[in-house]
Amino acid sequence: MKFTCEKALLQAAISTTSRAVSPKSSIPALEGILLGAQTHLGLTGYNLETGIRTTVPAEITETGTLVLGARLFGEIVRKLPDDMVSFQSTNYTVHIQCGMSEFHILATDPEEFPELPAVEYQNTFEIPQSRLRAMIGQTLFAVSTNESRPIHTGSLFEVDEEGLTVVSVDGYRLALRREAIEKKEGAESFSFVVPGAALSEVEKICGDVDEMASVTQGARHVMFKVGSTMLVSRRLEGEFLAYKQAIPRNNPIQVEGETRALLASIDRVSLIISDKLKSPLRCVFDDNVLKLSTKTAIGDANDVCAIAGSGGGLEIGFNNKYLMDALKAAPADRVRLELSTGVSPCIMLPTEGEENFLYMVLPVRLKAGE
Repeated sequence: MKFTCEKALLQAAISTTSRAVSPKSSIPALEGILLGAQTHLGLTGYNLETGIRTTVPAEITETGTLVLGARLFGEIVRKLPDDMVSFQSTNYTVHIQCGMSEFHILATDPEEFPELPAVEYQNTFEIPQSRLRAMIGQTLFAVSTNESRPIHTGSLFEVDEEGLTVVSVDGYRLALRREAIEKKEGAESFSFVVPGAALSEVEKICGDVDEMASVTQGARHVMFKVGSTMLVSRRLEGEFLAYKQAIPRNNPIQVEGETRALLASIDRVSLIISDKLKSPLRCVFDDNVLKLSTKTAIGDANDVCAIAGSGGGLEIGFNNKYLMDALKAAPADRVRLELSTGVSPCIMLPTEGEENFLYMVLPVRLKAGE
């Protein structure tokens, strides 16, 4: 195997594929990156759950495949001078040269590297990378970390004639984003659940550009193709929450507020809350004002935020972090908050236009005198 390639391009490809490499594995080859030089240079990382394959422009003079330890290979290329990297392997000894720097390292047999699962084409759709990236970023925070309900450790992708809906839920809150898609092939409507860990990588691979990303659903896997990079992940099996029934609508109390102002007020009163000193955020929705307060062993904090509308003096408690996560993710300058009683959820929506996002946060019980 012999090729030459630009250092920056090779470094970027190693960085991308390393995200799917197992730091420690019972199969030593999985701690490495599979390099394949045929018509083009391909790099693959795979941890048996998520696989990432990317291609790099290179001048290939001898074809071949081998596996190199991801950490060492990555460090070597990162610290090489900015020049053309020449790579040559004889048996399993790899010679890397760039400028005046030279390395000889050992590679492993590519036969030990498991093949990436083939995704049998069932349904597919295309969406601009920037849109997919935003949708994942604005819902991923609500994915559950509790393994007792594995289905909720991922996000639901639901495609129908209206477009794509991405939903995450963890038992305390729900995040939903809805956007149009460009092209769809296969069934009229379909859905699948992608693990949160894989979506975190998809978000990093997608650029802030209008070029298309394609998403293909297979029987047991899902594939994301972004430019010259492909990510394959297993699908999560099980019954995802029937989210449409879980969201209470037609709430009697509806108020509007500036997203940044609400966030700043909650942030201020949260200063006296910490992991050791937990306390609910007490909210009182009055005429055109939202009164916020917190109280812990250190002391108490109060703040007032201007809102439009009346909450009729409704008093309700929330986990401050959950409310802030939703406000940070909301892609709008103003939000509408819908409430009903002190024990029903708070729904966060856009104030105008289509409902392209919805966040739901469940309240926490307020103790008397808190």
